[in-house]
Amino acid sequence: MNTINHEDFKVSQSIELSKVPTTFDLGADKKKIEKELEEVREKLGDFQDTIYAHDKYAILICLQGMDTAGKDSLIREVFKDFNTRGIVVHSFKVPTELELGHDYLWRHYIALPQRGKFSVFNRTHYENVLVTRVHPEYIMSEKLPNVNSVDDIDDAFWEKRFEQIRNFEKHIAENGTLIYKFYLHLSKDEQKNRLLRRLEKKEKNWKFSAGDLKERKLWDQYQSCYQDAINKTSLPHAPWYIIPADDKPTARYIVAKTLYDTLTKFEDIKEPELDDETKSNLSLYKEQLENE
Repeated sequence: MNTINHEDFKVSQSIELSKVPTTFDLGADKKKIEKELEEVREKLGDFQDTIYAHDKYAILICLQGMDTAGKDSLIREVFKDFNTRGIVVHSFKVPTELELGHDYLWRHYIALPQRGKFSVFNRTHYENVLVTRVHPEYIMSEKLPNVNSVDDIDDAFWEKRFEQIRNFEKHIAENGTLIYKFYLHLSKDEQKNRLLRRLEKKEKNWKFSAGDLKERKLWDQYQSCYQDAINKTSLPHAPWYIIPADDKPTARYIVAKTLYDTLTKFEDIKEPELDDETKSNLSLYKEQLENE
């Protein structure tokens, strides 16, 4: 199977999303890719224990993508070997009354991982510059000062939001949170195929919503907003990775491999050593237990 370099998917300069491929050839069949995924996710799961014991970094994984991009199944397959005590998945939906009573970042801030743990945001704080940008009328529910109508939501408003998001990510990164942002890059044709499968297979009917078709008509607007968001917020401490998502096994493998390869480069992440007194008395403690 072809090797991958996570830097090839990392956004380090301005990109045009329409020119970024939604497919990637790993040079292997589905069975081989799934086998490789199984191996890397086991190693990632083992390394999770080290991060938990080290207890100095928190890891935030942000997943974004159009409807049907495969976020839910990716979470299931990539983090299958994690100890549940060390990972929490948050699926952010339409803000509740309570959440709307706070600033838009509040519900994301309180869901951040504690040191030694992972949090996966299935849809993220970026919804506030994606969905709300395509549907600016949603902003009115936030009851913001000086926003009395949709006409008040201008370019300066969105630039301020991008600045707030950059500041939010800079703050948590400086305080020990490692941030990974993955955009699952799906083609419009593949989304159509996946929506059709939801309609054709009875066991998948429950996943379908008529709203999916309404949002699909706004495809170009969403792509423009994603491109803008990625370009304005991909920074060394909080990079975006654009993951080709037309093939789900390939996307899952690239995400898992990227996480493992980058996390294991942190040489300071290691299990804490026992203090000298405990180490010098290990034989004694063992003898005490054996002689009970």
